[in-house]
Amino acid sequence: MLSPREAVRTLPSYHPPLAGRDGLRLDFNENTVGCSPRVLERLRQLGPEQLARYPEREPVEAAVADILGIAAAELLLTNGVDEAIHLLCETYLEPGDEALIVVPTYSMYRIYILAAGTQVITVPADKKFVFPDDDLCNRITRRTRLIAIANPNNPTGTVAPAEDLRRIARLAPDAAVLVDEAYFEFYGKSMLETRSEFSNMFVARTFSKAYGLAGLRIGMLVGDADQMRAVRRVSSPYNVNAVALACLPEALGDQAYIQQYVSEVRESRARLERALGASGIQFWPSQANFVLARVGAASSFVELMRRRGILVRDRSSDHGCEGCVRITLGPRAHADRLLTALQETLEEFGMAQGAPQR
Repeated sequence: MLSPREAVRTLPSYHPPLAGRDGLRLDFNENTVGCSPRVLERLRQLGPEQLARYPEREPVEAAVADILGIAAAELLLTNGVDEAIHLLCETYLEPGDEALIVVPTYSMYRIYILAAGTQVITVPADKKFVFPDDDLCNRITRRTRLIAIANPNNPTGTVAPAEDLRRIARLAPDAAVLVDEAYFEFYGKSMLETRSEFSNMFVARTFSKAYGLAGLRIGMLVGDADQMRAVRRVSSPYNVNAVALACLPEALGDQAYIQQYVSEVRESRARLERALGASGIQFWPSQANFVLARVGAASSFVELMRRRGILVRDRSSDHGCEGCVRITLGPRAHADRLLTALQETLEEFGMAQGAPQR
């Protein structure tokens, strides 16, 4: 009888709660207003002939690489960052290898690593979710073949200092070191230039968050040209669809739109953190477009916010996140709605201590 591989049969399932998302969607770290108008105009221009052809990825890769100031051979466009993670696992991992992740973090690292038959070594962050540099470095062995680090991290919003990331790359020359910069725009600091110092460091980015293209599924992976040639061998030549490829140059070309959105999100983030602090709610200062907060009965909190038209994400099952919810930020108008609903919900919880912080 046909049977899946053992690694697949024992793989944990990931089922994002996407159904019934009616309300202001502050639960999946998406852009809450949508993409640039230039992207919408490009979509309207697409005709049947363009959709009937296989997509050509390379010209768009060359244009993106030029914007970033790197060689096209160092960049691969991917079907979201998820595919970038998957490709690194397919390229470098074998059964018997080890991969390191810091927890809590993005769930798909673990799933793709386990699917390759590789052992996952988890390194817990401390109670303040400070990046555990020394602990991680102490777990590097000759079997370590992948180290995946989200920077900023999801769901905590905390960051790993650049020097820590350099140290890890130096100590693990035989491992692929992935720096996942999905929330780069909200942080403003990158390892993209530093990456060129290390042939084993890769940087991934997505256009799902700040750029508002989550539905088009497009991201990128950047690394040493020789290493990227190996990664391309396991990638489909048609992995990114024609619609995403047509729209990406327009999204990148409208940096004024992105800068305005990011600026408002950062302002909203500060407002939320002030409101949480005023109510005595524990939270962790974030460098992303979300804030993690400990509210106690997380599932009840999520439901009460939903009744007020605001969707937030229960993260209490993540390591060290008991009783926590993650709240995505958007522009000022969305922050106004969020803070009003938050105040009402905290009052219902008996946790409010002051008026919403504007």
